[in-house]
Amino acid sequence: MRGAVMHGPGDVRVEEREAPQIVEPTDAVIRVSAACVCGSDLWPYRGIEKHEWPIPMGHEYAGIVEEIGDAVTTVKPGQFVVGSFWATDNTCEICRSGYQSACVNRMPMGMLGAQADLLRVPLADGTLIATPEVPSDDLVPHLLSASDVLGTGWFGATAAQAGPGNTVAVVGDGAVGLLAILAAKQLGAERIIAMSRHESRQRLAREFGATDIVEARGDEGVEAIKEMTDGLGAHSVVEAVGTQESMNQALHATRPGGHMGFVGVGHGVALDGMDMFWSLAHVHGGPAPVRRACPSCST
Repeated sequence: MRGAVMHGPGDVRVEEREAPQIVEPTDAVIRVSAACVCGSDLWPYRGIEKHEWPIPMGHEYAGIVEEIGDAVTTVKPGQFVVGSFWATDNTCEICRSGYQSACVNRMPMGMLGAQADLLRVPLADGTLIATPEVPSDDLVPHLLSASDVLGTGWFGATAAQAGPGNTVAVVGDGAVGLLAILAAKQLGAERIIAMSRHESRQRLAREFGATDIVEARGDEGVEAIKEMTDGLGAHSVVEAVGTQESMNQALHATRPGGHMGFVGVGHGVALDGMDMFWSLAHVHGGPAPVRRACPSCST
């Protein structure tokens, strides 16, 4: 089969790979209808994240089930499915508490390479969600977003306790940040501030529910948020980048007693203990349990 493989920073090739087969009775094999590049793929592509090359590409995927193992009961061949970027059993104690991304039996889908014709999905019953029918081509990209960025944006917004009456600030205007804005809107946030310098993304942010745009970054960005909130800071701040500057900006823009949700994959990030102590902010985040956010693709 054909698949994308990264051979080093800046070196991605589409080449022949061995077609996957059922290995465990809990596996499924799907024919990939759509896959995409994640912001986290850019870290190794830029040489910031080190790997033993080559590595297969892709952990966001949707497609048609081709084959299932003997123990799989929730999906069947011919169904269209969306899967999480972690393969999880969805039955362990951690999964049942809503944190499937920390499943005790989890497996990273990125190691299997979803940017390919075919993909083996371990723990299929807990990982794959079938749609009621095979969707039209125009709906496939929308459903693909449920594999990662939609659920990650939602998790960022809920970790930040976005909700009615709250002012929400979103640091980062990539796919996750934009979908965190959409989530905050759906959760009933009163005011949503997008921190963005890109005109095209600012337009999307407005379309998704942002009421205000702040282009300043760092300390200037923090001051802009405080000026808009009577000097207090936002009730809810979503960090969707993963750099030292963005984490500091998000924490410092959160008011005392507020909530910061971080979902950017941190690289070289360290939070100062005294900053944390005096902020009086609730800080929660990590790899998003997107399986929790997408119990059914029919809703």
